[in-house]
Amino acid sequence: MAGDGHSGLPVGTAVAVVCLVVQLVGRGAHALYFHIGETEKRCFIEEIPDETMVIGNYRTQLWDKQTETFLPSTPGLGMFVEVKDPDKKVVLSRQYGSEGRFTFTSHTHGEHQICLHSNSTRMALFAGGKLRVHLDIQVGEHTNNYPEIAAKDKLTELQLRARQLLDQVEQIQKEQNYQRYREERFRMTSESTNQRVLWWSIAQTIILILTGVWQMRHLKSFFEAKKLV
Repeated sequence: MAGDGHSGLPVGTAVAVVCLVVQLVGRGAHALYFHIGETEKRCFIEEIPDETMVIGNYRTQLWDKQTETFLPSTPGLGMFVEVKDPDKKVVLSRQYGSEGRFTFTSHTHGEHQICLHSNSTRMALFAGGKLRVHLDIQVGEHTNNYPEIAAKDKLTELQLRARQLLDQVEQIQKEQNYQRYREERFRMTSESTNQRVLWWSIAQTIILILTGVWQMRHLKSFFEAKKLV
């Protein structure tokens, strides 16, 4: 109830959930732009949980030497988009126009590589110039168009808000599973490294002991040969 000062979740749990939501919102969508040359390829690494939808929107601007400004790109200029999962398997490989949108769903959690490069059929327009690419990547529930969902399913404001919270909770669970996977992988790597260090230390000790024994026997033989002992 509105007047009740108690919450259904412990304070620590509530704070943790809020922190995860804030972290997820901060990572869920970001926009940037970059410049590429005629044959240049630009790749980005995105850490994505499994079974998560990713949407990328981009548009290109061609550099005009006469006006020394970036102009909207011509239809002849295209962009080739390639996405690889952590196992280096190709998830998406497709040719797009000068402005477009690509979508894929991750099936393996981890670092996904998103690469873009120009693959124009009218390279004479691009020869010797540069291209500015605006890229907006959205991950998880940020890919949902909630106004469109509300209109399609005829949801009230409260129902739409509940739908958003459910999507956020689902994305948080995926993010937590991914973080547990990373923690497990880090723990296994640390244990493997510690084991190798231990065996290397044992090998060094054995080598030192064998070297000492050999030196003592060699010195004993030398003294016996010289009739010193």
